[in-house]
Amino acid sequence: MDAFKDKVVIVVNTASKCGLTPQLKELEELYKEYKDSGLEILGFPCNQFLSQDPGENNEIKNFCQLNYGVTFNMFEKIDVNGNKAHPIYKYLKEQEKGILTNEIKWNFTKFLIDRDGHVVKRYSPTTTPLKLKADIENLLSK
Repeated sequence: MDAFKDKVVIVVNTASKCGLTPQLKELEELYKEYKDSGLEILGFPCNQFLSQDPGENNEIKNFCQLNYGVTFNMFEKIDVNGNKAHPIYKYLKEQEKGILTNEIKWNFTKFLIDRDGHVVKRYSPTTTPLKLKADIENLLSK
């Protein structure tokens, strides 16, 4: 995360074959609008929810670029829950707890992180990315 120091960051677990996959378009819109002001978006493909991201890493990245014009950072596929959960997701879940359980419940759970690396908010999968605009603008103005 040192590479993203002094940036406002959205971390999101993605999937290519999910009903929420079109959120990639809105995430890209946010990225284009705010990247020059200090926004970074980190996409982490995950196949833990009904195997909705079964492809190889290069296939997933190409799918996101070709179908949704994604230019923000897409990383290799990871687990977000369980014993093999990626350390970044272990940290995120400890910092901003979910409702009833801390586990990620579905694809496109979003975390907003301020310039100091503090997790500010966790958004449900059904919260569309454009609904984060006010929170993003608030953090970018600080």
